[in-house]
Amino acid sequence: SRGFVYDSRNNLQMRGLVILLISKAAGPSTAELSFQHNMVSGIYSSQRSLAEITELIHTAFLVHRGIVNIGELKSCDGPLKDMQFGNKMAVLSGDFLLANACTSLAQLQNTKVVELISSAIGDLVQGIYYENSKSSEENCLTDDIGISRWKEQVFLSHSALLAKSCQAAMELAKHSTEIQDMAFQYGKHMSMSHKLHSDLQPFVKESSSDTMAFSLNSAPAILHQEFLGREAWIKQIRELQEAIKAGKGVTSAIDLCRCHGNRALAALEHFPPSEARDALANIVCAVTRF
Repeated sequence: SRGFVYDSRNNLQMRGLVILLISKAAGPSTAELSFQHNMVSGIYSSQRSLAEITELIHTAFLVHRGIVNIGELKSCDGPLKDMQFGNKMAVLSGDFLLANACTSLAQLQNTKVVELISSAIGDLVQGIYYENSKSSEENCLTDDIGISRWKEQVFLSHSALLAKSCQAAMELAKHSTEIQDMAFQYGKHMSMSHKLHSDLQPFVKESSSDTMAFSLNSAPAILHQEFLGREAWIKQIRELQEAIKAGKGVTSAIDLCRCHGNRALAALEHFPPSEARDALANIVCAVTRF
């Protein structure tokens, strides 16, 4: 699973896989004994549908994120008409995927699951709105936000969908609220670890090029700013990447990544031992190893 999660370009199916694994790890609930004939390889058909729905939602937002800001285009970027057409296609394609997801969601006929996934879509919209409002300032000075605010924003745009989908998978099998909460905690903290892991790559990778692209809104940069203070941060902006490498931000972000990883692993302890549980643990280990 290391390569699967490690390469951020290939993690499109990660969410669906995690939902299937946590469904299998939890197994059938005592409340659902009469429906066990619906299970294939220890997973209910409704849980498989949910995994597909989550993937559709994630892909829809990825497509929507591909919309180009026409106002920032230069002549070398290509013909304006092509870009405008591409934007229209991105909007329509994303909307089509979301509509399919919502139709499938309604077919699950579970009000709580509909509410959970709907709220996750709301979280994504809020998180991406914040990201987009900051994207034009990506290489300028960022707002003076601390790590707790950063966590809130990352939860909305990166963790909420997986956390709430994991919880929804437990609800579909009529598991207890405790198991539902543990599934939520696993999804939340594993995806936080995943985001921290990707944020850390420019600072921990021995890269052939000296300047790997990184965001000033990444965890090491935010933590470095907290340790350093706002004024000194502004003075240091030009040699920022080297400064972060040498400062406390990287080691602190690694600690934070492992802390979320440990919380995800602690949530897994509430599930019976199985190969599925081991696989979920391995996903966490893959993004907490530096």
